[in-house]
Amino acid sequence: MIRKIVLLAFTLVSCLLFIFQLMALQLFNSEYSERSLNNAIEKRPVYPTRGLIYDRNGTLWVANKPVYDLMIVPENLNSFDTLELTSGLNISKEELLNQIKDAKNFSKKLPSVILRQLSMAVAAKLQEKMWKFPGFYFQKKSTRDYLLPIGSNILGYTSETNRHEIKPSASKVLEVDNLKLLGVNYAVNDSEKSAREEKNLLSKKNNKSKDSFSPINEILENYDPGEMIGRQGIEKTYEKKLRGKKGIQFFQKDRFNRIIGPYDEGKFDIEPEAPENIILTIDAILQDYGESLMMNKRGGIVAIEPQSGEVLALVTAPSYDPNTLIGRDRSKYFNKLIKDTIAKPLFDRSLQAEYSPGSPFKTLNALIGLQEKVISPETVFTCDKGHYYGRGAFMGCHNPIGTKSDLIKGIYSSCNSYFAKTFVRIINSQSTPSEGVDLWKKHLEKFGLGDFLGYDLPIGKRGFIPDSNYYNNWYPRGSWGPNTLISNSIGQGEILTTPIQMANFTATIANRGFFKKPHFKKTINDSLYPKNQTLIDAKHFETVIEGMHQVVERGTARIAKIRGIDVCGKTGTVENFIRLNNEKTQLTDHSIFIAFAPKDNPKIAIAVFIENGYWGARWAAPIASLMIEKYLTGEVKRNWLENKMLKGSLMAEYEKPLLDKPFSIND
Repeated sequence: MIRKIVLLAFTLVSCLLFIFQLMALQLFNSEYSERSLNNAIEKRPVYPTRGLIYDRNGTLWVANKPVYDLMIVPENLNSFDTLELTSGLNISKEELLNQIKDAKNFSKKLPSVILRQLSMAVAAKLQEKMWKFPGFYFQKKSTRDYLLPIGSNILGYTSETNRHEIKPSASKVLEVDNLKLLGVNYAVNDSEKSAREEKNLLSKKNNKSKDSFSPINEILENYDPGEMIGRQGIEKTYEKKLRGKKGIQFFQKDRFNRIIGPYDEGKFDIEPEAPENIILTIDAILQDYGESLMMNKRGGIVAIEPQSGEVLALVTAPSYDPNTLIGRDRSKYFNKLIKDTIAKPLFDRSLQAEYSPGSPFKTLNALIGLQEKVISPETVFTCDKGHYYGRGAFMGCHNPIGTKSDLIKGIYSSCNSYFAKTFVRIINSQSTPSEGVDLWKKHLEKFGLGDFLGYDLPIGKRGFIPDSNYYNNWYPRGSWGPNTLISNSIGQGEILTTPIQMANFTATIANRGFFKKPHFKKTINDSLYPKNQTLIDAKHFETVIEGMHQVVERGTARIAKIRGIDVCGKTGTVENFIRLNNEKTQLTDHSIFIAFAPKDNPKIAIAVFIENGYWGARWAAPIASLMIEKYLTGEVKRNWLENKMLKGSLMAEYEKPLLDKPFSIND
């Protein structure tokens, strides 16, 4: 009797367990339903075309053109004619098989790129044969089309995201969320939950109705392997605006994993959101002209609209055609550019190169001297063909012995003696040299020197303005004074500036004491760029500006004179040294010029830096004046000067043998 009861109880318990398990599987557990959905539905992204880029005058600069990626979903792969496919793609069988292997290692369910950026002609030729190649399909994308082959340093470039930038956990979440199509409740495990939190992919709960299905927005913001992304310049800074938002298409698969059409007639497809177009502050005509003038030269040009801080041109030389960094041959050209360690075409000299500012820096020392009342416009110094300081040390000057100069003459004759004596007075104006140097630096920082300007491009250097701590480290016993730092009086010494910083302090002088942060994207919101005031009273700028005007009218930059336009400028000739075999070796000087015009109500401020350009008036001043004339009048009438600059070359200078090797100043 007991045996019967035990047997009956065992049977009943077993039946109940089976019933409860079946109920759990069929009514409460969605795992197999999810798997079924995953097998039946395939999700493919739809990429919007990237935002267009225009110059300040509305000229279309950067557009798009269609390309096609050959994709593969490894789990859908069946046997196919490799010879037919490789011949159509013009690749080797080995290359194709390696790509398929990599795709399988990445994910059997997620699509991977086999071949990127195929032309429309190649894709169209193969499209009619795609039924022969199960698991393969074409993904339409777009790539950049640079209608104006200029400004590569401004625009930057785009390239494809790689698998190292896409975390596997995010891919797992994408697979899971692809199963949300019918809104079936899905209990994520701990690892999937962590992945969601890591990528911010948690969504609102779906209802069980198909009509309420809504794909997770955050998924659409993720990058897929091979998707285009901005890497430098404007493309990187404004990536979110230019990218737009991708959409999704859902496809129905049959039991053989073949696509048989849109899922539910495309009811749940998400259209891509259009990106923003960008209008730059750059004048494309001026940019193109500047790049032409810098052919066969090395250096940079920066032009700014003083009142607004809008950058009108940003030229670096040498540069490259941005169209070389698109298409399937991009890597080949990029490697060629990056391996050129002599000319450095990927190095933006206008933003990244740090140079001594030379004589243009005298204008700032003059302003500081006026503000600190150590000189006045009428202060006269005598030049003895240079300046003697400390135990017979001597700083030379090109002015004759006995030359007497007030401030205006000191500027237009570029008298080293005048500004050496002014600098000494500035440093000695405080109780100690340390306090004097720190006061001097405080003034310079207000002109945007010694730090990043904050412009909207992702690269740059801060330059350098020394302070008392710097000299205390070099002279720990405090055995330094103004004469120790005398080279700073003429923009040499320890001072370093970038060309955009020089253009910015030129704009500050043109504005009589303020600047707005240089920027490259047009905006109608002036509050984004408030005025940055210097510590110099506005009245002191007039004397310095008149001195700069006389530089062009009767001084060292008469070649920069433009009929009908009052140009204010300052030349610079910067000594150029390298260390060779542990010895300081002097190379050909650099040519510098800063300017703004017109004198009243200025429309353009500019800085030009030409490496190994001999002296300021030889290359930099003519190029700057041509840029000013081109921008303000729309044409250049001094054809003799234009032809000289366009045809002029410094390549022989750059290729001079140095120990039987080519050299550049950056070696």
